[in-house]
Amino acid sequence: MNIYVSKLSFDTTSESLKELFAEYGEITSANIITDRLTGFSRGFGFVEMTSENEGRKAIDELNDTEFEGKTINVSVARPRSDRNSGGWNNNRRGEGYNRSRY
Repeated sequence: MNIYVSKLSFDTTSESLKELFAEYGEITSANIITDRLTGFSRGFGFVEMTSENEGRKAIDELNDTEFEGKTINVSVARPRSDRNSGGWNNNRRGEGYNRSRY
C-alpha cells in the first residue's frame, strides 16, 4: 500500500519517516520528496507498506497527529493519473494570458 504524508517538517528525513511507520508494520520504502534545484524537502513524502491492513491502521492512527513539531496529514496515495496536472493554466490551450491566435 502506498501512503501519502504531507505537512511534514522540512527537517524530517526518509529514515525518521520510516521509523514512524515501522511501528505499524513492514515498510518497503519511505521517501521525502525534494526540490530538484535546491535539494531541500518539499514537505511531503511517500511510505510504502507491504500490508494493506497495516497501512490502513497507520493512516487511521497517524493522520492529524504531531510528528517532529508539525501536525501531519496521512492518506492513501493516488496514482499519478488521478491527480490534477496543476501548474499555470492547468495545461489548457487558448485560455488565460496571451490568448490571441494568429
